[in-house]
Amino acid sequence: MSVLANINYLEWESDFFSLNTGRLEFSAQAPVLTQDRLEQFTVVHAKVASYDLLLIDNLTQLGFQFAEGEIDFKLPIGTENACENIAEIHFRTANETDIPLLMTTASAAFVQSRFRAPWYQEGDSSRFYALWVKKAVLGTFDDSCLLTMDRENKVTGFVTLRRISESEARVGLLAVMPNRTGQGIGKQLMSVAKYWCQQQGLSTLYVATQISNIAASRLYTQSGALIDSTTYWLYRG
Repeated sequence: MSVLANINYLEWESDFFSLNTGRLEFSAQAPVLTQDRLEQFTVVHAKVASYDLLLIDNLTQLGFQFAEGEIDFKLPIGTENACENIAEIHFRTANETDIPLLMTTASAAFVQSRFRAPWYQEGDSSRFYALWVKKAVLGTFDDSCLLTMDRENKVTGFVTLRRISESEARVGLLAVMPNRTGQGIGKQLMSVAKYWCQQQGLSTLYVATQISNIAASRLYTQSGALIDSTTYWLYRG
């Protein structure tokens, strides 16, 4: 069975990784995906619903390989998820003076991701997420970066957030400082994220993680989120 898809050029990722990168956009009106079209790119990404086994098989025949699995969580924001403990959490919006610390933290926290060998070089994932958090602080990628603090005003973790519709937002990055793991900081960051949504008048918060990240999945479910979808990232290159 043929795969019908357009290949969208990913300009930002192509420039950042110095790899001519495309991503499949599946559509019944799209042309048949051929080897000749795929060969125009160094790397091609495909994000596929985990239940669509026929599409996965067909992409495999075109040379695609499994890169990573992803779980997307959906968290309703409202009175049932009101942040009663928000007054007990010390947090603030990150500013430009925080960028060096946050970039260093993100670089170490996100070593393992879908930007991995054999398609990407060692260190590419760290560089990508370090730049992501910088752009979040500057408001040029995600809308905001919020920091949790301890009683000595030292940063304990960060979460970035982006409004994606009139009623919805998405967590971009969430990380706990390496010396503060196991202290409930992740729960604080989720409370801060929910509070931000409430202040923005948003009703739904999405957050995704790798299927292999059991700790993150546990954090999100304990925060009231439910699984919304599971997908696989497949790469060809």
